[in-house]
Amino acid sequence: MAIELDETDWRILRELQADGRITNIALANRIGLSAPPCLRRVRALEEAGLIASYTALVDEVRLGYALTAFAMVRLHNQAESDLRSFENRILGWPLVREAYMLSGESDFILKCIARDLQRFQSFVLDELTAAPNVASVKTYLTIRRAKREPGVPITVAGPDGT
Repeated sequence: MAIELDETDWRILRELQADGRITNIALANRIGLSAPPCLRRVRALEEAGLIASYTALVDEVRLGYALTAFAMVRLHNQAESDLRSFENRILGWPLVREAYMLSGESDFILKCIARDLQRFQSFVLDELTAAPNVASVKTYLTIRRAKREPGVPITVAGPDGT
């Protein structure tokens, strides 16, 4: 069921997505509301599940995690129970920061962050390829990040620009 959002809701979402630490007063000023109704709208967006959480984007390299890599995983079996089993295993791998089930040649793509190549290789060999039902793994090391834009592309009024 789609939730109806007005332009103010979209502006709130855009501002919070850009800066989750913005104060309610600053947010209210940016979107042209007074603080109490702004806070009510933010709380309503949270309660509706449109704002799932607040988090900090950290600098991986400065924290000592110099390697970002992607692993394309193909499974032997794609029965729902096998897919769920693999997804549950992914949840226990801290090195895997994002995971998506795919259509096409691979079944999953895993975004992995590691301190160095040796730790990533160890993960791939000792855990990923050794996991039950894994047929093959292709890995791709990143050279550099070209863009990092979390969230969704919010325009001033909404997804269709109106």
